[in-house]
Amino acid sequence: MVHDEAASFLDYTEKYSSTGNVDFVVPARVTKATEKKIRTMAVRAYQAIDASGLSRVDFFLRKDGSLLINEINTLPGLTDVSGFPKMWAASGIPFPRVIDQLIEFAVERHRERARNETSI
Repeated sequence: MVHDEAASFLDYTEKYSSTGNVDFVVPARVTKATEKKIRTMAVRAYQAIDASGLSRVDFFLRKDGSLLINEINTLPGLTDVSGFPKMWAASGIPFPRVIDQLIEFAVERHRERARNETSI
């Protein structure tokens, strides 16, 4: 959430530094029904692009309560001011465990793809 209503967009400082005027609220202040819909839509979007490993699906929540997918960020930031680590921390899963799991997923995906290759 941007505090400065005059700001029409997030510039680099606002988005990527700890000195910006942005509050990253985790978990989002939405109803349980909206949270469930976001989770469902995020998983479907992830599957639709055959994503693997880490990604973050961003949404717009309209005033009427409807949701729009803004983007699928297939390479979200991993810095101390990035949202991805903050979301995992809020879920109760330590970030080192997340990194370990991402490595395991990458190895597994590599094995799956290697099985499907043919040689001449």
